[in-house]
Amino acid sequence: MSDTSWTDRIVGERMTVDQEFSQRVQDSRFSSQQWSLIMTATEFEIEDADDPEQARIVANTEKVDQIIPELENVDQQMGAMGGQGGGGGASSSSGGVLDSILGALGLGEDGGDDRAEKLRAAEQLTQEYAEQLQTQLESKGRWESVRQAAADG
Repeated sequence: MSDTSWTDRIVGERMTVDQEFSQRVQDSRFSSQQWSLIMTATEFEIEDADDPEQARIVANTEKVDQIIPELENVDQQMGAMGGQGGGGGASSSSGGVLDSILGALGLGEDGGDDRAEKLRAAEQLTQEYAEQLQTQLESKGRWESVRQAAADG
């Protein structure tokens, strides 16, 4: 369902939404580097493209789970450089090599639960982005042509 023709048509709107959404990302638990990784792993689809009343842009986040460990690496690298981890302080306060190993194995105090929470937060944020993108397309009078392109594809 991820037809590149409709996604190619919305590059300008995506750039606008990226700029408008940057404050929302700053207010989230993710850094801008982490958000970039999440967006790379996310595919946008138009669900029910054949139905003008029901069609909507949705975020397909199936691949985001695979990059959650990399989000933690970005967090650790930012901390090592003296930078801020995530907007909401997603990094662990205890640190240490043993904590990192236990966390990677899902055995640390925030192992599996934190991973699941990061995934939920990423899914929610990407869906908010998808909704804002659709609103942008609608406000520019482009939604119907994009929806139709997805339906035809």
